[in-house]
Amino acid sequence: MTRVSRDFANTMQKEAVPAVSADVMFTSSRFPNYKIGANNQIVNGNDDPKVLTMKEVVARETAILLDQQKRLSVRDLANKFEKGLAAAAKLSEEARLREAASLEKHVLLKKLRDALESLKGRVVGRNKDDVEEAIAMVEALAVQLTQREGELIQEKSEVKKLANFLKQASEDAKKLVDEERAFARAEIESARAAVQRVEEALQEQERMSRASGTQDLEELMKEVQEARRIKMLHQPSKVMDMEHELRALRIQLAEKSKCSLQLQKQLAMSKRSEEKIPNLYELDGSEALGSYLRIKPSSDYALELSSCSIQWYRVSPEDGKKELISGATKSVYAPEPFDVGRILQAEIVYDSQKITLTTTCAIDPAAGLGSYVEALVRKHDSEFNVVVTQMNGVDHPSESIHVFHVGKMRIKLCKGKTAIAKEYYSTAMQLCGVRGGGNAAAQAIFWQAKKGVSFVLAFESERERNAAIMLARRFAFDCNITLAGPDDRSPLGT
Repeated sequence: MTRVSRDFANTMQKEAVPAVSADVMFTSSRFPNYKIGANNQIVNGNDDPKVLTMKEVVARETAILLDQQKRLSVRDLANKFEKGLAAAAKLSEEARLREAASLEKHVLLKKLRDALESLKGRVVGRNKDDVEEAIAMVEALAVQLTQREGELIQEKSEVKKLANFLKQASEDAKKLVDEERAFARAEIESARAAVQRVEEALQEQERMSRASGTQDLEELMKEVQEARRIKMLHQPSKVMDMEHELRALRIQLAEKSKCSLQLQKQLAMSKRSEEKIPNLYELDGSEALGSYLRIKPSSDYALELSSCSIQWYRVSPEDGKKELISGATKSVYAPEPFDVGRILQAEIVYDSQKITLTTTCAIDPAAGLGSYVEALVRKHDSEFNVVVTQMNGVDHPSESIHVFHVGKMRIKLCKGKTAIAKEYYSTAMQLCGVRGGGNAAAQAIFWQAKKGVSFVLAFESERERNAAIMLARRFAFDCNITLAGPDDRSPLGT
């Protein structure tokens, strides 16, 4: 049996492998350590897992830019876009170099496969199997390289798109920076002009104040001199004497008014006695706004008023037209602002007989009430301290202080910060003086905010009660609403 020596095999291999062309460039000094994996895939055993592919680098940079876009200023964003554009250009250049390297790899693989095919025909036995295995590995490597080239082409297109996007974004950012800079310059110029106008206005005002200050000082000196002259002419003692005299005259006038009223009542009683009309009842009280009138018996033969039917009326002094005051069916009635200038009349019916009591003259207005109301009209909202005595026709035992707001558009009743009732002026709202209530009637009002919600409120004084009624009717009239008392079907407080 002939034995093949090792030297012969090496000699055959050296003669079978042709020399590699001198123009071929190798990226490494040794052949890569490839392995065949699953599905005949070639795996590079020397790949570093820490090395990122170009696609992953582009995706990471894009994510970082999108994440920081909201937090960067316009100028920083423009710089980032320029850096991203440079990185994209660099990646594009790397892709071009890798494409050239890929082409060189194809040439190398083709030459290697040709060499192995030439060697395959010269060897036999186990060496031939090794050569066939090497050829299979080269073909698998060629397939892997082709797939890699496809991925490289796709990455190249994505890098090109990203480069175009970053370039356009960089141009937009520069344009935005220029617009913002121009806008800021315009704002600065406008602010400078406004400051200059303010400075000129201040200087003009200062000049005018200096000129007017001298003139005001001269006028003030003249007024002081005139006041001194008046003070020398009118000594304090004389002024005090005049005030005392005026007070005495007012007291005398009030006494004479009461005396005149009493004489008028006596005259009316004497006329009735001449007409043989029994004087069983009479009206007692001042016939002026802020007071109250009371029907009282004037004879021992008079029946109790609780067993009689009472109704109050308003009578116009010009034409004698009589108007029923709805709800005024008690022996006490407090005139309200609507009664000023009219005569009040009370009819008492008992045992099919009727007695009519009439005021001697029209109801007089309260002194100073008109000017007080005019001062309140200039306010947007006037407040009055009140106590709720009735709520929805039921007595309210609490005596806590509430605040009654009369505004230009609505009326509100509050307790502290809590609004108990708050309604705009409407036809359903009613406001008038309480038709009854004894001595406190002159300080109380009836307010129906809306249907089913009503209050009887007691004020601190007659003046505030009448002012609140006049003010609310004035504001309601401005809203084209007539704010009056209730109709005959509405219950009133007693």
